Amino acid sequence: MTLTADPAILVLEDGTRHRGRAYGARGTTLGEVVFATGMTGYQETLTDPSYAGQIVLQTAPHIGNTGMNDEDPESRRIWVAGYIVRDPSRVVSNWRADTSLDAALVADGIVGISGVDTRAVTRHIRSAGSMRGGIFSGADAALDPQEQLRQVREAPQMAGLNLSAQVSVADAVMVPARGERVGSVALIDLGIKQASIENLASRGFDVHVLPHDATYEQLAALGVDAVFYSNGPGDPAAADDQVALLRRVLDDRIPFFGICFGNQLLGRALGFGTYKLPFGHRGINQPVLDKATGRVEITAHNHGFAVDAPREGITDSPNGYGRVEVSHIGLNDNVVEGLRALDIPAFSVQYHPEAAGGPHDANHLFDRFADMVRTHREDAH
Repeated sequence: MTLTADPAILVLEDGTRHRGRAYGARGTTLGEVVFATGMTGYQETLTDPSYAGQIVLQTAPHIGNTGMNDEDPESRRIWVAGYIVRDPSRVVSNWRADTSLDAALVADGIVGISGVDTRAVTRHIRSAGSMRGGIFSGADAALDPQEQLRQVREAPQMAGLNLSAQVSVADAVMVPARGERVGSVALIDLGIKQASIENLASRGFDVHVLPHDATYEQLAALGVDAVFYSNGPGDPAAADDQVALLRRVLDDRIPFFGICFGNQLLGRALGFGTYKLPFGHRGINQPVLDKATGRVEITAHNHGFAVDAPREGITDSPNGYGRVEVSHIGLNDNVVEGLRALDIPAFSVQYHPEAAGGPHDANHLFDRFADMVRTHREDAH
């Protein structure tokens, strides 16, 4: 691969400008600039629908040396709004690679920039908070600086955005259980990764992947044993329809497991609020305390919002679902990383236990979900 000499400029909404080289597709892209701390797993990051609407900056300096392959994507395409790297690999050095990262970005129309001091941009975002930005590459790099800044400042804020419709499946899909069958689960696709589907199927669930706007009547017609809310992009405060659906699930005491966006929506359904984090958690090295066991797990994250719930003790659900406790705490900043209902069969975590990419410390949560479904069925009989 020959790296381009075409110019590119990263413009932040506070007027900060960083010059670099075009990487991926040429043109203009706008979005919320966020940083991801993983040193590996960039293919899983790029194909994670949770990153829709976001320009992702990789803090690891050297990106692309393993290329891209046809086995590891977590969804049907690359979803990031844009991509920022310091030193893109000049060659692909992995036997599994089917194409280069640069070629994959071009194929999906993802505008990127390389040759940027990513450490300086990361430190700026950590101080000032996540902000809107734009990458202008190729001919667009020559646009008037004030015009570039105007476009960035007129881009939509992430707060208030409901992006699930952009990333969800259009039609229902069923993935059959593998091994001993536990039951069936309705998976509401708010931006699901393939690894979550595989983890549920391997635990004995027939997985009904449903669109973001699935109704309670559709769930009832399927006769599912449980409901799962996936990760996904956008502001949980803008997902009223999914919260209303979840409340009906909780009313009927159908076992529920939510991850990431699903954790935030469980928080809302229980009656708690959500808020936007200054710069969010993104990467595969986030330490989380499991309060029940005292164990610290290293986990994969991608979220810019969090649940506002009491971190200590047991709280009554403001919406009448009984007792609730915060089950997990982020050790970097004390953010709520999990919820557990004590009087109904429901729990959630803010991180990604399917570990795509990332560590496998939290993979056991899928076993916990299967055990909860078995126990609920036995109690019902």
